[in-house]
Amino acid sequence: MITPFPAVRRPVERGAAAPVDAIAEGTSVDLLTDTYRAHYRSLLGLAALLLDDTASCEDVVQEAFIRVHAARRRVREPEKTLAYLRQTVVNLSRSALRRRILGLRLLPKPMPDMASAEEGAYEALERDQLKAALRGLQRRQREVLVLRYFADMTEAQVAETLGISVGSVKAYGSRGLAALRIRMEAQA
Repeated sequence: MITPFPAVRRPVERGAAAPVDAIAEGTSVDLLTDTYRAHYRSLLGLAALLLDDTASCEDVVQEAFIRVHAARRRVREPEKTLAYLRQTVVNLSRSALRRRILGLRLLPKPMPDMASAEEGAYEALERDQLKAALRGLQRRQREVLVLRYFADMTEAQVAETLGISVGSVKAYGSRGLAALRIRMEAQA
């Protein structure tokens, strides 16, 4: 049990034995050192379950030992030192996560990804080359490719729109893609 303030000694009547819990000395430095040696890794594992990076875990566990060391006289039952350390690790991990979340909320919003002027010019050039290559295809091939790939229609929808069979759509599409590929490679 941990008291918020140092244990207050109650006045003892003469001849009466002093209550044991009133004069408890708290956790000794030796006990804390032994606890560190025996349980540092397990406390680090506890922090790792709550946090995501090793450095933060180590910081939290070290801070927990520092805080317990500073408050060791308030620990009335030295056998509960490990429980106090565990609770301190959990609380410090929560605080670290809260600080991260708050930091993320306060970060300025990133600018949207925009292409550089060179990339935009290159894309415009490719688009113009594609349009020129499409214009060089037969009318039905061009219609099938535009409806199929730019209007994102299914083969059945293209067939219905153009008033031709699905087999014709497949044939015009296949021949049109082959011709388009040849034209694009010739321009490159």
